[in-house]
Amino acid sequence: MCTVTFLPLEENNFILTSSRDENRNRETILPKKYIEDDVELMYPKDKIAGGTWIGESSKNRLVCVLNGAFINHIKKGNYKKSRGVIAKDILKSNNFISYVEGLNLEGIEPFTMVILDWNKELSLFELIWDEKTKHFTLLEQEPKIWSSSTLYSNVNKVKRKNLFNSWMQENKFTSKNILQFHHSEEGDKEQAILMKRTNVETVSITSIKKQQDSIQWFYKDVVNSEVYEPVI
Repeated sequence: MCTVTFLPLEENNFILTSSRDENRNRETILPKKYIEDDVELMYPKDKIAGGTWIGESSKNRLVCVLNGAFINHIKKGNYKKSRGVIAKDILKSNNFISYVEGLNLEGIEPFTMVILDWNKELSLFELIWDEKTKHFTLLEQEPKIWSSSTLYSNVNKVKRKNLFNSWMQENKFTSKNILQFHHSEEGDKEQAILMKRTNVETVSITSIKKQQDSIQWFYKDVVNSEVYEPVI
């Protein structure tokens, strides 16, 4: 999984949208609020691992997870901890930069995490673990698309980036417009933004918009064509 887009808006606001590409039978609990370690969290829960691929917290932070690092990897039998649980740990940490810098990721499956923090001003970070090195980078706040290395080759990543660039030239940065992009079935259905393969497909789309002090969630169960807009 996933396809993720980031759109910066004026005055330190943004829209981050994630398409989850997963086995349609993997059970998920709809987005809702949780209190964990005295921190309020909002996230959809993976019922198997107990973690999440996208969440937001009262620490003024958002974390989104993609499987894989720079290239596809050979999956091992067992891993020490779920990547989705690590995402929750980052959401809850008081000083997430220090937390990430001190994080021991040995025995963790490769991942890419997009981290947004708006405690002072909006900051966009990328954390990539490739089983050898932890790559933690402060990114420019520019429109960006990520595609999971476990599902998409570098060639197809470039094609998807080109689609995103074309979309940007023709569309204003609104929730409605970026959701239309994430529903795109253009081209090969196995490589499309809204993708479908034999055992993996886009099962849900989550879009989170920060507008001043307001956080707006949109969640669509693609398999059952049901939309949920949780009350924050």
